[in-house]
Amino acid sequence: MTVVEREQGTAGRGRAWRHPRSALTAWLSRPLADFHLLLAVFGMLTAIGLIMVLSASAPGEVAAGRAAYSVFRNQLMYVGVGAVLFWITLRLPLRSIRHSSTMAMLVSVVLLGLVLTPLGTNIWGAQSWFRIGSISFQPIEPAKLAMALWGAHVLVTKRALLNQYRHLLVPVVPVALLVFALVMLQPDLGGTITLAVVLLSLLWFVGAPMRVFGAIVAAAVGGAVVLAVGASYRLDRVLAYLDPEEDPLGSGMQSLQAMYALAEGGFFGKGLTNGSAKWRYLPNVHSDFIFAVIGEELGFIGCLLVLGLFALLAVVGLRIAARNTDPWIRMIAGTLTVWLVAQAAINIGYVVRLLPVTGITLPMISSGGTSIVTTMIVFGILASCARHEPEAVAALRKLGPGRVGGFLRLPAPEAYRPPARRKPGRPSTPPRAPGRRAAAAPKVEERRVGGRSAPPSEYRRRESRRATQDRTTRTARATRRTGREGR
Repeated sequence: MTVVEREQGTAGRGRAWRHPRSALTAWLSRPLADFHLLLAVFGMLTAIGLIMVLSASAPGEVAAGRAAYSVFRNQLMYVGVGAVLFWITLRLPLRSIRHSSTMAMLVSVVLLGLVLTPLGTNIWGAQSWFRIGSISFQPIEPAKLAMALWGAHVLVTKRALLNQYRHLLVPVVPVALLVFALVMLQPDLGGTITLAVVLLSLLWFVGAPMRVFGAIVAAAVGGAVVLAVGASYRLDRVLAYLDPEEDPLGSGMQSLQAMYALAEGGFFGKGLTNGSAKWRYLPNVHSDFIFAVIGEELGFIGCLLVLGLFALLAVVGLRIAARNTDPWIRMIAGTLTVWLVAQAAINIGYVVRLLPVTGITLPMISSGGTSIVTTMIVFGILASCARHEPEAVAALRKLGPGRVGGFLRLPAPEAYRPPARRKPGRPSTPPRAPGRRAAAAPKVEERRVGGRSAPPSEYRRRESRRATQDRTTRTARATRRTGREGR
């Protein structure tokens, strides 16, 4: 290497070091940047979830006399199923997913009704599960996804009429209220809250006026107060949120033990598998309160990593929504992103005592079969939305699927084609008043033109041209006659 080349290389590295923002901006402007970022977030959250479920569940299972890795094996099986469904969702055309949303919503409502019958199973005081052998299934999780897909489909289909309240609210809001009622009959307050987040996100991204949100929020606050007072265990949760030390061994135990675990973790944590909260000090530690184990074993750094991943998910998801041109993709990408990030914020909020305990899981990290499978399907839809950005579609169709797309055998995405504008139809004849004879239609006089019957307008045009030709012929004859007489 010559001296000039060495100096040029050093100068190039200096420029790259001096302008990291320019390099980051250039990388983010690449066509598939959102797709790759989303896959990175998906993989890291999956890995963290498996590691923390293994660390948090083993001591409790041993203390209960079960196999140490029983919860982890179930979680690993569900992650495998979710990964297959993630790949299938990524390969499916978004048009097919949209067209099947109505049937998915109908099936979800039927399942939410059936779970309240003897076919459902009551676990932890809520009849929210179907159990088949050792496998349990919670229909509220796919119902959230079906609500998002179907609601976006209906609102986009009626977008030309959404300036009228009856088209904006019907049928999305009545169906959502029906689903709320079925979920609260289980009862499942956490599921109702996440469904409300999905509904509010749909109305927000469709551009509903602020007075609609004011009315919905007022009704939600009133309903929450009534529900909190109407059930003793919900009232205990509210009182424990306000003052957990009043009942440290009862309703306030989870909040206090979660705070103790976070405090003991410090900045760097005690180290993986070295936490003490999971030794039956903190109930539901591998599901609802797994963030407390992360804080105790991985410390502030681990908590910051999880928060950063969900913040990156929020940025990437909203970028996907902003960079698409298909209105349904824009709405569904924004709604699914807000759902996942809001659910994570609620879970972390009640672990750190910013919110009352609601029993909402931390997406991709908490243990739970239906939750992890549904969340992985959601990531598959978001990844497919990222591949349908206009620049990504052009690059994939011109340059091929790339390394990731080739490894996953993903087909080329379809370009967005806006719906054709319908021509205004002929106005229909107004209906006759009953009991009144229709006026006799005037007979249209028809003339024979060229051996066929023609309407009067065409007959008049033919007669006008014939008269013009006759006048021209007469004028020419008169001119020739006058010239002969002059000679």
